[in-house]
Order: sequence, then structure tokens, then C-alpha cells
Amino acid sequence: MRTQKSLIYFILLVAGILILVNVISENWFARLDFTEDNRYTLSDATKNIVEDIPEPVTVKAYFSEDVPQSVRKVKSDFKDLLEEYAAISHGMLVFEFINPSEDEKIEQEAMQSGIQPILINQREKDQVKQQKAYLGAVIEMGDKMDVIPVIQPGAAMEYALSKSLKKVSISDKPVVGLLQGHGEPSLAAMQQARAELQIMYDLQEVTLNDTVNELEKYESVAIVAPKDSFPQSHLQQLSNYLDNGGNLLIAINRVQGNLQQGSGESISTGLESWLADYGVQVSNNFVIDASCGNVQVRQNNGAFSFSTVVDFPYLPVINHFEDHPVTTGLESTILPFASPLAYTGDTTIHYVALAKSSDNSGTAPASTVFNIEKRWNKNDFPEKGLVVAAALEGQFGKTAKARMVVIGDGDFIVNGEGRGAQQLQADNVSLFVNAMDWLADDTGLIALRTKGVTDRPLDQLEDGQKAFLKYLNFLLPLILIVVYGIIRAQQRKFRRIKRMQPGYVK
Repeated sequence: MRTQKSLIYFILLVAGILILVNVISENWFARLDFTEDNRYTLSDATKNIVEDIPEPVTVKAYFSEDVPQSVRKVKSDFKDLLEEYAAISHGMLVFEFINPSEDEKIEQEAMQSGIQPILINQREKDQVKQQKAYLGAVIEMGDKMDVIPVIQPGAAMEYALSKSLKKVSISDKPVVGLLQGHGEPSLAAMQQARAELQIMYDLQEVTLNDTVNELEKYESVAIVAPKDSFPQSHLQQLSNYLDNGGNLLIAINRVQGNLQQGSGESISTGLESWLADYGVQVSNNFVIDASCGNVQVRQNNGAFSFSTVVDFPYLPVINHFEDHPVTTGLESTILPFASPLAYTGDTTIHYVALAKSSDNSGTAPASTVFNIEKRWNKNDFPEKGLVVAAALEGQFGKTAKARMVVIGDGDFIVNGEGRGAQQLQADNVSLFVNAMDWLADDTGLIALRTKGVTDRPLDQLEDGQKAFLKYLNFLLPLILIVVYGIIRAQQRKFRRIKRMQPGYVK
């Protein structure tokens, strides 16, 4: 009887502990995150955005139910993320999951909100068929609404959700300008950068007037790839703006390459002389780098014609970044036909070399003819760590502190227009938008924009390293199994010998 009562008391005690743990976990929980970039840990930027929500927010997540396991995991991860957002919002964020596939009216509602179905492959009875599925969300706050058409797995979830929350909660957007009038590309030619910047800023094109200073109302101004000369009056307006605390991003083309003509040349707009007055020297040489992009070369062999991909060192791939808000999380950018920078100013201005070329790099003169078929070797790259982007902060004039970011290439952020438009890699866009964020007083999304972005190109490894990694992945599990088997066999052999000894007692 006593044993039975003790068992009942023990069961009640365990049940009570479990109930208490569940009650506590409703408000307090912890997660161990061993990923390199803390992919499953909410960033400080997200916490600040959620805690600053001015009024209640509703998240409607439209997810189809009958989908493959890989897609169901996206839903599970997004639900976990929303639960963490809700927990730190103190009741200001609520969410619900809706299955559009079960009701035609709900499906129409999702599509009208901007969530379009995607096609996924599903295997059934040795056959692969395509299935329509919804993986999107609508974020609503008052009369404001934003849509995430497709929820991407991984850290991109946090960035997409926090970006939407910031977009619906922000009231007065800072005004930033894109300078025009000197051959610069328009906003229409910078689609990816424009899409990112318009979330947080009122982005406007600005043309300087010879008599009126048009720059005073802008938190920051970007000057991208000018081709024509700057009048002295315009340069003076830039000086007045910077001296009075204005912030500038200057992505300058000091050299220009033309692949169709196979030649390069120098560009002079007067902006390079203006930068030199502030201690930033932009060389009129090309940066060449063994770590580079490639181009296609058309070759003829009798009646046949084919394309060959060859490395082109005039398209340096930059992956050496200083620890700075502008370069947070960046891994690889490509700066086509870039020029090196050097700082000759004094120590009153805080200067940071944001990005550098690889340890196998060098320079080539501006006036040159490109030899696409040239076989490059290490002797062609005698230099290392050439600066291609820099940040400056301090009092440039006599009145206020200001910031300036200078990048030795202007084409890295230009998509182009019409049929000539091309998709830029994500880190190119992040470099530009991060710089604008830093100049216009960080919106909090710098840390999120590049969180979880990883680029581990195998083509940059030596052949020996590639072979080592390949055989390591193949052989390591087999070696571990063999080692485990040997250890187990030795243990069993030791036990048999021990049992055979006189006086053995189990």
C-alpha cells in the first residue's frame, strides 16, 4: 500500500513539474544556436524593430498543407520564427496560418493580396508531378499592408519579416538623393538598389541648380558612375553640403573598359580632383586580380563555333572586408573595371579601408588593349590588398561632422535598362544599400540584410584542396565506422580474455 501511494505521489510530482515547465516556457524560452552566422537567433535589429511597433500587427501566413516534407519544414520554421516575434512583442504581434488550397475564396483572397502560387515537384508512385503551393504572408498594421510573396528558408525569413514590419511601421521616411545631370545612371537603371532603398527611404533623383543649393534637404546623396564633367559650381555645392554635415556616397569610374572593343581608357569628370582635396586619391589604373570573374570567348574551329569561359582579371572579385557596418556580413562582391584608392589626408578624419583586393593582385594602365586569351600567372599579380572602397568620418569643414563612402567603381550597382538589364549578385546590392544605411543613420537592417548569406565558391580553391575535400567527404564516414568497429572488437576481445581468467566473477 505504501509503495502504491509513493508511486502516485511520484506521478503527481512529475506531472506538476511538467505543467510548471510548460507554464514557464510560455514566456521564457531559450535556444542553442551553433550555426556560424547565428541563423536561428533573432538579431538586435529585429528586437528593436519589434519592440518599436507603434500599434498591433497581424501576420496572415498562407501555406498549403498537402506538400512535400521539405516544404512543410519551411512552414514549421516560419511558425517558430513568428512565435519568437510574438513573444518579444508583448502582445503587439499576432499571427494565423491559413490553407488557401482548402477553399477557393481563400485562395482568391491570397492571390489578390499579392501572394502567387509556386510550382513544386512531388514524387508519387515513381512519377514526378508538379503541384501548386502557397508559401507567403501578409503583414497588416492599421491601413498599411506589406506582402512577402514567397517565404524563403533560412535566415532570409528573418530579414523578409523584419523588413516588412519596418516598412508598415515607419511613418516619416528620411529623404535620400541620387545625383543626376553628369551622365549618371537613372533610378530606372538601378532596379535592385532602388527596390531595397525605397523600403526605408524617400528616394529621389536630384539635379543641381547653378544658383540654388538643392542638397540641404537630403539625409545623404549618392553619386554613381558620372561620365560628364562637373561644373565648378556643382563641386562647390558638394563641398558646402559635406562641410555642413551632409553625407555622400561616391561610386566613381576613374577608368572604363569596353569588352566589345577590347580596350580600356581613363575617365575624368573633375570629381576625382575634388576627392583629392579631401585626401582621397582615385588612381586612373585598373585593378587586376587573380580572384576574378570570367567572360565568354567565341572561338571558331573550322565550320564549328563555340564559346569558352575564361578568367578575366579586370573583373576583380572582392572578399577581403574590414569589420565595419557597411561591410557587415558581406562575403563576395564583383567590381568590374575598378580603380585603387589611397588616403593622403590627416588624422582628423577617421579613415577605414572597407574592401581590398586579394593577395594576388596588381594594376594595369588605363589606356590598354585587353588580351582575352592571355594566360595569366602569379608574376602578373605582384601586389596585395589594394583598397577599392573606403569610409571617412569626421569634420570636413568648420561646422559639423559628416560621413563619406568612396568606392573605386560605379558600375557594380547598375543593372542597366531594357533588354540590356542584368541581375546583380546580392552582395553588390548589400554593399551599396548598407553604405546608404550607414550614411543616413542606420535603419537597423544592415545586420539582417546579409545574415545567412554564404558564398563558398569551390572554383576559387586549388585542385589539391578540391580533391582533399571530395575524398574527405567520401571516406570520413567509412573511416569512422571502421574505427568504431575496431574499438568494439577490442572491447569484446578484452571481455572474453577477462572471463577466461581463473576466479572471474561477473
